Amino acid sequence: MNNRRRALQRMGALVLSFGAMHRAWGAAIVGVRVWPAEDYTRVTLESDQALNARHQLLQNPPRLLVDIDGLTLDPALRELVGKVRPDDPYIAGVRVGQNAPRVVRLVLDLKQPVAPQQFALEPVAAYRFRLVLDLYPTQEPDPLLALIREKEGADQRAAQSVRDALGELIARVDKPVALPAPTPAPPTSPAATAPLQTKAPPSPAEPPSADEQRRIDRLIIVALDPGHGGEDPGAVGPGGTREKDVVLQIALQLREQLNGLPNVRVMMTRDADFFVPLHERVRKARRVQADLFVSIHADAFMRPEARGASVFALSEGGASSAAARWMAQRENAADLVGGINVASVNDKHVMQAMLDMSTTAQIKDSLKLGNEVLAPLGRVGRLHKRQVEQAGFAVLKAPDVPSILVETAFISNPEEEQQLRDPAYQAQLVDALTTGIRRYFAKNPPLARNRQL
Repeated sequence: MNNRRRALQRMGALVLSFGAMHRAWGAAIVGVRVWPAEDYTRVTLESDQALNARHQLLQNPPRLLVDIDGLTLDPALRELVGKVRPDDPYIAGVRVGQNAPRVVRLVLDLKQPVAPQQFALEPVAAYRFRLVLDLYPTQEPDPLLALIREKEGADQRAAQSVRDALGELIARVDKPVALPAPTPAPPTSPAATAPLQTKAPPSPAEPPSADEQRRIDRLIIVALDPGHGGEDPGAVGPGGTREKDVVLQIALQLREQLNGLPNVRVMMTRDADFFVPLHERVRKARRVQADLFVSIHADAFMRPEARGASVFALSEGGASSAAARWMAQRENAADLVGGINVASVNDKHVMQAMLDMSTTAQIKDSLKLGNEVLAPLGRVGRLHKRQVEQAGFAVLKAPDVPSILVETAFISNPEEEQQLRDPAYQAQLVDALTTGIRRYFAKNPPLARNRQL
């Protein structure tokens, strides 16, 4: 009996040593992802164990070297090469190789100078360990100046289109009567068929002129915030619809409608599939000195029968309902899933103070905006609550911008998930949101700002 026990103990020790050897041999990659965007490009390596890596920038040509310990080159890592898109603003290509025993080297060939940030994320939600590389531009463009010049370009193109159409009409009406004329060029002649080529003037890099500054001050800026994105899919419906995709579709259509209004321009916190931390969404709205902030979501609830649209404003105290509190807690956890580089925030206390500066006046204006939006939403579909609810949503804490969060529907409800996928229903939601925003501005005209670039 003792011999048998000793044999079992030896076998157990052997199994444990195999486990230790496996851990010593390193991690296994379970997924690689690349999220390109104008703001920054994110590269994510997901593994079954934490990865240890170091990076360095090289020039001539510009490239980023990343050495990852405890790895051997495998098919999962090789997939990274094919993940880079041609329109990526920062990465031209990726090379992967076994630089040394148990060390894999990634070489990211760059299209422009970058300021890389590297950080690790612990397992959360459906993710295991993640190594994240964020490639930011070395000089962040001024978003406010970009908005005004985008508006000027659109106005010039529209004016040119009107002039061209008017010119064609005048040419037909004032066509001279039959005088002998030289033989016209054949219809197939390039000179006869080539349309008038017009180009929008290039955006100059110098500071705005005095006239531009006046237009900047008069411009009405609406910040649209499609929730989630990138590594954070948001809520997922029973049919697999992802919140991040639906709300981006709605926000892009809403931008199109609002940009068509006189003197209005939209700034989007994201216009593609990438992740934006909560405090960065607030910072973006404040950088352009937005007149409104509208965060768009399509959340889930614990019970699939929950349904209807909701509008939320910030609360100075507690939440207006248990459901509002639950939703705020869920949305405020987005940074954990999407992946925030805590080290990149110079002072976490400063960041938290900035998010806690909301004033009573801001909340009062937010409730006015919420009521104007809630009414037309109720004509599109069912409302979850017939009044604007309040809770401590971090994304609504811009102290000087009226801010609301719109839950367009419950994506966890099978019927509403189908509606959210329907382009006609999306268009109705966009019309309702546009109507609410227009009504708010009609009753609460924004004062001309002295916007500083």
